[in-house]
Amino acid sequence: MKLRKSVKIFLGCLIAVITIILVYVGYAYVSYSRIADDLPLEVTQKAQVKQAEINKEYTITTFNIGYGSYTPEYTFFMDGGKQSKAESRKSVIENISGVIDTTKRMDPDFALFQEVDEKATRSYGVNEIAQISQSFTGYSSISATNYDSAFLMYPVFDPIGKSKSGLLSLSNVEIESSTRYSLPIETNFNKFFDLDRAFTVSKIPVEDGKFLMLYNVHLSAYIKDEKIQKDQLHKLFDHMEAEYKKGNYVICGGDFNHDLLETSTEIFQNNSDEEYTWLQPFPKNELPKNLQVATLTETTTPVPSVRNLDKPYKKGESFVALIDGFIISDNVENISGKVLDEDFNYSDHNPVEMTFKLNN
Repeated sequence: MKLRKSVKIFLGCLIAVITIILVYVGYAYVSYSRIADDLPLEVTQKAQVKQAEINKEYTITTFNIGYGSYTPEYTFFMDGGKQSKAESRKSVIENISGVIDTTKRMDPDFALFQEVDEKATRSYGVNEIAQISQSFTGYSSISATNYDSAFLMYPVFDPIGKSKSGLLSLSNVEIESSTRYSLPIETNFNKFFDLDRAFTVSKIPVEDGKFLMLYNVHLSAYIKDEKIQKDQLHKLFDHMEAEYKKGNYVICGGDFNHDLLETSTEIFQNNSDEEYTWLQPFPKNELPKNLQVATLTETTTPVPSVRNLDKPYKKGESFVALIDGFIISDNVENISGKVLDEDFNYSDHNPVEMTFKLNN
């Protein structure tokens, strides 16, 4: 009798667990949807300057802020670490404040940010888009949702939860209009892990009647399908080439999740033989002929733009690489560029800046 009762209890628990799993999988599939392609974005207009000037030096920055969660001690479960959420709401606010202070110190004319949470479990509901954009009162801004995921139950014992996160662009020259374009993603079960992806294009008037087309992008990191990875790049390349052929100036900044150096592992002397999906070589030879990756001019001592999150950061020991930067058209002059060595204090990325001119 006792054995029979134990078997019934076991079977009852097993059925309950299976039911919960099936209900959750059903919820995840029903809740999943992609954001529309070619989506106009609202511009918050605060800039006082009406149009950009020819042959004037401007500075632009790009900064993946890691949704305000990554202190130097932080490790992330998808990179071989342990954590899935920020340490606390206070930590998130402090990290975003550090990002703001760092950006203000660089004093850019244009600033691009990636992985900016609007409302997410992992960052304790802090509206980082509002916190950053409200701190730059003389800048016009646009934001776009990169992904808006259902509640994700992984890791099981400390789930990352629901995430609404996106791209934020600031300009001290008026933005005439801005659009969000969806990128190709995997359509199998992996779509729940890499989520939606997009890039934004902001149209900024220039005094010669043309436009500076300012792109902000964050490509997929954990994508397994190499074709989709290539399709993402080529949708971006094709759009930039089309704008250049219209006579416009093109600058694309962001986190490309590709190695922008010949080999980051050798240059930074990384002690690892592992191949990361986010560190495939950037296909510079596939760029349209009038576009190129902006080179860094301050490279006497190379500075990485990203660290791996398998363990806490230790300078000279952690796995690091250069995956953040800019693509420019040949009517944009790259005067100087560098990665700022911020020791990954507020993110798993360091900011990158470029000084440029628009040439007619």
